[in-house]
Amino acid sequence: MTLLERIPTLSDDEVVNLLANARRLSDQGDEKQQAAAAELLPKLEEEAEQRRQARLDRAKAKRAASRKPRKVAAAA
Repeated sequence: MTLLERIPTLSDDEVVNLLANARRLSDQGDEKQQAAAAELLPKLEEEAEQRRQARLDRAKAKRAASRKPRKVAAAA
């Protein structure tokens, strides 16, 4: 199984760590490391963004579920 294939199975922390390392190697690595980072970066960025959005959606749903319903004023 290649690293690209393993990305969906990694934890959120592992994805963020691998993304940070790939970004660093794309700037500071040798040619081989830069090539590997260039291959991984698009998939890692996409995966990290999807997971970030999922966390935001879960937090939004949790806040909405814990809100008390508004009281409607009686018509005069």
